[in-house]
Amino acid sequence: MSEPYQGQRRHKMMTEEIRKRLPKLYETENLPIEEKMAQVKYFSPYNGWRWYAVEFDGEDTFFGLVEGFEVEWGYFSLSEMMNVALGGNTLPAVERDLYFVPTSMKQIETEARNRHAGVA
Repeated sequence: MSEPYQGQRRHKMMTEEIRKRLPKLYETENLPIEEKMAQVKYFSPYNGWRWYAVEFDGEDTFFGLVEGFEVEWGYFSLSEMMNVALGGNTLPAVERDLYFVPTSMKQIETEARNRHAGVA
């Protein structure tokens, strides 16, 4: 899959290392949240949205936690995140957090829900 806006982004949205770490879709569905791990984080510096991927189909579809208008579990698309742009389609709107390390989903979900509830 080619990555649009690669020149502006200057990093890959999906690396082979991350791809290998991500379990396949449904592989962790029977694990309690304490055992689920986010392997990669995407974010928009323009609206504060965050996407935490727990599983990946190997092509385009992730399953994980989305922190946007609400905090909810669901599916999201790598290609859609790569293609969202601002400024007359010249500025990528979603980035990969280059400094993110795999983190417990229990911790991430707790922090996300606290942010939405206005808890520091």
